[in-house]
Amino acid sequence: MHPQIETIFDEAEHRYLKPEELGLINQYVSSLPERLDTYRAVRDRELEIMQQVADQLEAALPQESVENLERSLKNALLLLRYSAMGMLLNDEAFVQERLVSWLTKTLGVHNTRAIDAALFRLLNQRLTQTLTAKQINLVGPHIAKVQTAILQVPTLATVGS
Repeated sequence: MHPQIETIFDEAEHRYLKPEELGLINQYVSSLPERLDTYRAVRDRELEIMQQVADQLEAALPQESVENLERSLKNALLLLRYSAMGMLLNDEAFVQERLVSWLTKTLGVHNTRAIDAALFRLLNQRLTQTLTAKQINLVGPHIAKVQTAILQVPTLATVGS
């Protein structure tokens, strides 16, 4: 749940809500149907989206090992799921706390930046073709945050230089 709303609920025993706090809750509740619809769209089309991305990625990078391709695809799947949940909760910190913090620690070991960059380009294209503009506007910022963090992770080769 959105951290500000969580804080508001924690204060319930001390006082009634201020008008701006009621406005925040109203905004959260009124946007919930759209966020639920977007979450369902991502969930229901996940296999279709990821299969097409996987096929295109394999065709675009035939020189890459299957192991590295699979690792990057699994990370992209996590990215998609966590981003959808962060969007549903309307919590920007959710993805950072639950995914980015531990994923970036493990990514530096594997030199998959070229794969990840191609994968993210393909994933974003597929999402744009699959989701509505409104849905992209809801889930897109969460996805972009993870993608940026992943692509900025230094590899062991660059750390040792």
